[in-house]
Amino acid sequence: MEAPSSPPPKKSVALSGIAAGETAICTVGRNGDNLHYRGYPILELAQGCAFEEVGHLLIHGRLPDEAALSQYRQRLVEARGLPHEVLVTLEHIPAATHPMDALRSGVSTLGCVLPEKDEHGTAGARDIADRLLAALPSLLLYWYHFSHHGRRIDTATSDASIAGQFLHLLRGQPASPEHIRALDQSLILYAEHEFNASTFANRVVASTGADLYSCICAGIGALKGPKHGGANEVAMDVIARYDTADQAENDIVRRLGEHEVVIGFGHPVYTRVDPRSAVIKTIAQRLGQTGGNPRLFEIAERLESVMLREKGLFPNLDWYAAPAYHMLGIPTALFTPLFVIARTAGWAAHAIEQRGSGKIIRPTAVYTGPDERHVPAIEERSA
Repeated sequence: MEAPSSPPPKKSVALSGIAAGETAICTVGRNGDNLHYRGYPILELAQGCAFEEVGHLLIHGRLPDEAALSQYRQRLVEARGLPHEVLVTLEHIPAATHPMDALRSGVSTLGCVLPEKDEHGTAGARDIADRLLAALPSLLLYWYHFSHHGRRIDTATSDASIAGQFLHLLRGQPASPEHIRALDQSLILYAEHEFNASTFANRVVASTGADLYSCICAGIGALKGPKHGGANEVAMDVIARYDTADQAENDIVRRLGEHEVVIGFGHPVYTRVDPRSAVIKTIAQRLGQTGGNPRLFEIAERLESVMLREKGLFPNLDWYAAPAYHMLGIPTALFTPLFVIARTAGWAAHAIEQRGSGKIIRPTAVYTGPDERHVPAIEERSA
């Protein structure tokens, strides 16, 4: 019997493998290619819970019972409206602005209008986290509709879920239960992922004693970087450029021969599979079969097999999230801001946890500059 092949080497990532702190919120790849939120497997959460339940788990530390979930959802519904000052700010942000910048500016303005009163308290931080979960779709889509279409929208919808609210605000009418559930599951998959770049940036800011809004803005800023967020947007661009699966296969094989990197495959932590990928792939396939665009799924699936055959790489969450979001009618430019809506639950949980440690994050650096030298007189310095 042949010995199992060793996992492919992981790409180089700064601080890879170095423990930068402690957390009780999430484990990534702790026992193989798996993911847990507060001990619960991601597949069980995605299949058996709504995003509001997972948000409550991350922010408040426990899965709510039926009564608590009903109360939590009602609290989120009541927090969807935006103060007048925030609406005015959003109306002054140009349409050409990157949606992540518009979202960050909206969060910052909300923090000015409704500031955190006790920057060391837990209850107040959790209240703000809940308000942000409820208000982020309102912030994003109020700006989007006003800047792109000159239309002011009423953000205070009565949809029971955040996914339903987002799709309702985007489309101007309630979405189908199938579409709401598809988006809801994707939010669960994106909600948390341990000490990734944006979460770590968020924790660094939290460690200084800054307010929660500043922590979330730090997370948004880090996620905007193309090496962290935006992979689902690039994946959509790749998938959409082909008319058939055969055309896609031939072109990608050529591109791989020229050493081009295909975004949406492989992962810095997982070695053989992204545990979230099977769920989002099923969502994309189902959407394609029930009125979506089956061609997009066929192309994505064919390229999955090509990447496995040619490079030994597996799809990560972003690969099938791209066609799924497209078939939900979500503009590609809003894919990463939607990631923010989901990940804010995890960011808030980490910021609150970091505050509880009472420690500032201040690592050391390996110096690579010149040895000690002395300052010459100004007339002795060369240009």
